[in-house]
Amino acid sequence: MCRSLTTMLFALLTSLAAHAENTTLDNRLHNAARQDDVRTLQQLLTEGARLESRDEQGRTALLVATHGNQVAAAQALIQAGADVNAKDNINDSPYLYAGARGLNDILRLTLSHGANLKSTNRYGGTALIPAAERGHVETVQMLIDAGVDVNHLNRLHWTALMEAVILGDGGPRHVEIVRRLLAAGADRQIADKDGVTALEHARQRGYREMEALLAQ
Repeated sequence: MCRSLTTMLFALLTSLAAHAENTTLDNRLHNAARQDDVRTLQQLLTEGARLESRDEQGRTALLVATHGNQVAAAQALIQAGADVNAKDNINDSPYLYAGARGLNDILRLTLSHGANLKSTNRYGGTALIPAAERGHVETVQMLIDAGVDVNHLNRLHWTALMEAVILGDGGPRHVEIVRRLLAAGADRQIADKDGVTALEHARQRGYREMEALLAQ
């Protein structure tokens, strides 16, 4: 009985030690991603750091690298097999975050490594919707070219076109985004929950160039 208890205690202590070691490696992996330290990243992976380990916010090392726009680290992690669609506690993924923030180098990597174009953020929107809202013209075009649905509705019942008008500033970048979305087949007739279309929102805000595009 005594020998059995000793064996169990030994197994438990071994397991705890292994867990602590894994946690240390994982934390170092996240720090290396944050610092764009590719050499250390690669070394830690060979030592057993877990590629999809999460921090307290549910972020993988790849998402940590994406938050800092650390392109070299992101590329190394993606080449090692990191999941570009792995979401954190608030439903951000490397793909969604790069798209929303206009981080085009990392976005390009995610698109070429299995990005789920139907994936949605915590607001129920695709990557295209916040990209349009924030005026990231090149990003919007990349996502259109990749095949993201230009008429996807988020929880507010807004499309990318709606957000470019309602949350944009009416300036040249947002006007260009409206132009590109329309050219890609955005439906100008879709209205918000109150029945107001993008054209009517543009008119209410005095966005004349947008209004002219939407009225065509």
